[in-house]
Amino acid sequence: MNLQEFRKLQDRRAFLQRCAMGFGSTVLAHLLASEGLTAGSAARAGALDPLAPKAPQFPATAKRVIFLYMTGGPSQIDLFDPKPALHKWHGQQVPESMKEGLKLAFLKPSATLMASPRKFQSYGECGTEFSDYLPHTASHADDICLVRSLQTDAINHDPGELMMTTGSTILGRPTIGSWVSYGLGSESADLPAYVVLNSGKMPSAGANNWGSGFLPSLYQGTPFRSSGDPILYLSNPPSVNQKIQRVQLDAIRQLNEKRYEEKGDQEIASRIAAYELAFRMQMSAPELLDFSQEPKSLLESYGINREGERAKSYATNCLLARRLIERGVRFVSLIHANWDFHYEIEKRLGEYCHDTDQPTAALLQDLKQRGLLDDTLVLWGGEFGRTPMGEPEVHETGQPGRDHQASCFSMWLAGGGIQGGQVVGRSDELGLNPVEDPIHVHDLQATLLHTLGLNHTDLTYRHMGRDFRLTDVGGKVVKRLLRSA
Repeated sequence: MNLQEFRKLQDRRAFLQRCAMGFGSTVLAHLLASEGLTAGSAARAGALDPLAPKAPQFPATAKRVIFLYMTGGPSQIDLFDPKPALHKWHGQQVPESMKEGLKLAFLKPSATLMASPRKFQSYGECGTEFSDYLPHTASHADDICLVRSLQTDAINHDPGELMMTTGSTILGRPTIGSWVSYGLGSESADLPAYVVLNSGKMPSAGANNWGSGFLPSLYQGTPFRSSGDPILYLSNPPSVNQKIQRVQLDAIRQLNEKRYEEKGDQEIASRIAAYELAFRMQMSAPELLDFSQEPKSLLESYGINREGERAKSYATNCLLARRLIERGVRFVSLIHANWDFHYEIEKRLGEYCHDTDQPTAALLQDLKQRGLLDDTLVLWGGEFGRTPMGEPEVHETGQPGRDHQASCFSMWLAGGGIQGGQVVGRSDELGLNPVEDPIHVHDLQATLLHTLGLNHTDLTYRHMGRDFRLTDVGGKVVKRLLRSA
């Protein structure tokens, strides 16, 4: 909010107060309208509500996003990008002609190449090749756009995760879900615009993966749990009923409104909205976790009752992601850490794929059957990939792993205006660098925003004297990823 807008708002408030209405009455009317208790419920979009739905800048192909964020760096060499030449070079050093510009986190350039033991097979009418570790995901090959030429600027986890989620390796920038919520608002009055689901370990960069940075805090991701209260302390203690809580919230709101009128601070407006949202969530969130009305066959397809806490948690979160976007949530980040396999990669990668492959495919199928995949963008991938060279540190098992690789890795997209059934980009014969259609993380982010009807160069926020955006000073929309009109 700039100074001119704040003065207009102040003038409006003064007029309302002179008319003996007061700002509190306006908020109350808005709350009643949002619950359908007054005429003109559509007034929500015109009220002072930072999360009211906003029109895209141009016609969108996606309304919402589910980001299946596999932090730690899944190995594209073993999952998405078959390299038969590695069998010829197995045990040998990288050729001198390919070492120029090679960036490695822990390996030395003298490290030897390691062929993948995985078997690749063509799937679907498109014939895209996937590893035998991902048979369920591969069955959706014709819906998937597989990118094999992604590049990022960061070689280690914390900055790599920040680069993927915020467009910068510097702490304190808004994450992509926050930018989307800021640009489009939310279609849900009773749930946050941006929800975070976590299974496995905590990601390396922690809560920085869903922070709002310098955007108002209302736009930050809200972590949900997959059992019990979706959010800790959402339920009231036994001594507090809904009537008592409403009286307390009204008193707090009046104090916050008075302070907001004096200061015009957006964080105060965010606080008011957050309190009210939390109150409404006490009614809506418990229903979210009630799967009793879901068909048994659907629960089985997701693998909700599989053994292993990590597998069960991921499967539950995939189903929750579908239920969240059905209820109007704009951006769901489903984080599954940690794919950082410096040793024993064959065994550990197999375990993580076993946990995630079936639920991921079930989510795609569920969205497709419900007609939601057409306008829901699904993105799967990590902050970078893994090297074609084996990791010399082998742990007590004696089994090697792979190091971090930022110069070339793979991710896939589906739905939301993405052209499925294709592979975009190509890496060299060893998988070290792109040789066709290199795509930077900023290009991926620009394309994601484009599907939502947002121009990445225009979606900005003024902070410390200049305009910031998700894609920093780069990024271009990758037209090849998009479904033609």
